[in-house]
Amino acid sequence: MVKSIMIVGVGGQGSLLASKLLGNVLLAQNFDVKVSEVHGMSQRGGSVVTYVKYGDAGQGEEVYSPVIDKGEADVIVAFEKLEAARWLPYLKKGGRLIVNDQQIAPMPVITGAMEYPTDILEKIRAKGIDMTALNALELAQQAGSAKAVNVVLIGVLSAALDFRDEVWQQTIEKTVPAKFLELNRRAFELGRSYRDSLVPA
Repeated sequence: MVKSIMIVGVGGQGSLLASKLLGNVLLAQNFDVKVSEVHGMSQRGGSVVTYVKYGDAGQGEEVYSPVIDKGEADVIVAFEKLEAARWLPYLKKGGRLIVNDQQIAPMPVITGAMEYPTDILEKIRAKGIDMTALNALELAQQAGSAKAVNVVLIGVLSAALDFRDEVWQQTIEKTVPAKFLELNRRAFELGRSYRDSLVPA
């Protein structure tokens, strides 16, 4: 069965590197992979969304389009709480939401045109969503840089996918600049070990 993963965030959070890591991991395991990046007003903190679809072509699971429709995503990785709520309709029934418990005000909030919604995660949890919410920023800082939030979240995602750890490690080594390699390895491990009770999808 073709699987669908959405990575959603705001400009400047590194969601595109996260999608590149995920795509490279899938390619390394010979999946048929399609990735589509949808950029919002990234310089102004607008939405940045990446669709990742993959399947085993040898089992007849070719992927013809990267587009994910509402109710189709097996997993949504959200880099920010409001983005999690915005894209929640795309999560399939029984799907999994991984969300960074961080608040980044969009332009309408900054300009005073609207207020940032309250109790976002509580409202999502009340819907019975399988959700892992964590302070990825804090873990990234533990790893050595606030900019490593993206790799922390990929680490959390990796624990929900049934892929060998060495495949992720090799992909990180090939994808990130050498001077940031150890930082990203630490961030990945902190994310991967965050919730040991995650069951592979």
